[in-house]
Amino acid sequence: MNPQGKHILIKTAAGKSEELLAAVRDAEGITEAHIVAGQYDIIGEATGTEVYDIMQSVSGHVRDLDGVADTRTYICLE
Repeated sequence: MNPQGKHILIKTAAGKSEELLAAVRDAEGITEAHIVAGQYDIIGEATGTEVYDIMQSVSGHVRDLDGVADTRTYICLE
């Protein structure tokens, strides 16, 4: 299977975005992360060869960070 990308939208608790940005960038499987304006506060990108590997990055490393209120994950299909 070709490597797949995933975009992770992260909503943080009030005032936690800058504090969480470094932790998201350091999370296993995350290749990029940026603070954004809009409904979510941080957008991250993860890559892996299997969808399961990518999903593990989010559930095991990003969602468990203190201050993460919600996440949405989108798998690239092309």
